[in-house]
Amino acid sequence: MIRKTGFILIAIILPVQLFAQQISGATIFHIRSGHTSFPDTARDKGHLYENVLYDAAQHYSDNSVMIIVPKGFDAKKSVDLVFWFHGWRNHIDSAAVKYQLTRQFLAAKLNAVLVLAETAKDSPDSYGGKLENTGEFKALVADVLAGLQSKQLVPEKSKSGHILLAGHSGAYRVMARILKNGGLPVDEVVLFDALYSETENYLTWIGAEQKHRFIDIYTDHGGTDDETRRMMKLLDTGKQAYVFSEESAVTPQLIKNNRLVFIHSLHEHDNIIADPDNFLLYLLSEPFLEKLKR
Repeated sequence: MIRKTGFILIAIILPVQLFAQQISGATIFHIRSGHTSFPDTARDKGHLYENVLYDAAQHYSDNSVMIIVPKGFDAKKSVDLVFWFHGWRNHIDSAAVKYQLTRQFLAAKLNAVLVLAETAKDSPDSYGGKLENTGEFKALVADVLAGLQSKQLVPEKSKSGHILLAGHSGAYRVMARILKNGGLPVDEVVLFDALYSETENYLTWIGAEQKHRFIDIYTDHGGTDDETRRMMKLLDTGKQAYVFSEESAVTPQLIKNNRLVFIHSLHEHDNIIADPDNFLLYLLSEPFLEKLKR
């Protein structure tokens, strides 16, 4: 193992076949960071949900971070980062496979790095652990950069550039708390059927900077429709302009040309990420992140 301050590099380049996807042209590795969600004292005795105990050893002790770097990545003084946070009953590797995140990210040909940080592992729990605390996300980003530097993928003293947060379902809470307490500027948030709560935190972030972009896609059966409509009403009250669209009418231009976008999908809760490839669509329409020159 190669030890660094704050993290441990636990893999060099993992074979892409491990992710059960037909993917080539990426460096994929894991680190361990002391600044992921867990372990955390609030879950040191596990979590009881519907009379089932999800113990700390299996569900709240993994501090793994998966890092995906596209072939041809051009490291500069700043490194643009796309963070993905999974929802309930998943972990970072299962989410990468189930939702085809690596394939979609590489297809976008962005000059950026995809990062999946472990939260509650295979547990029905939205609690974000230590990442809900002030400064923890900033420290996590520092560990990601250190991991990239140890692989000689970015120069020494590289800093974070643009940051995009994306997540599905129960990821809404950790993302909202990062916006509130993370200590680093975030340019864009994409919620995949995930607006269950924390709406005021998202609204505060939206209003803090005119360049902040927010995309929310929701379904009829994921439990997010009422809260999404409430958020749009609050935006109406505050005279904040936004765009609403049915998923079938969404175009790259609509995503790229509007700061706040709400999308209603007729698909099921688990199908709105990769069936169709909405993660790819939103990345292709991303105005902040540069494209790779190939």
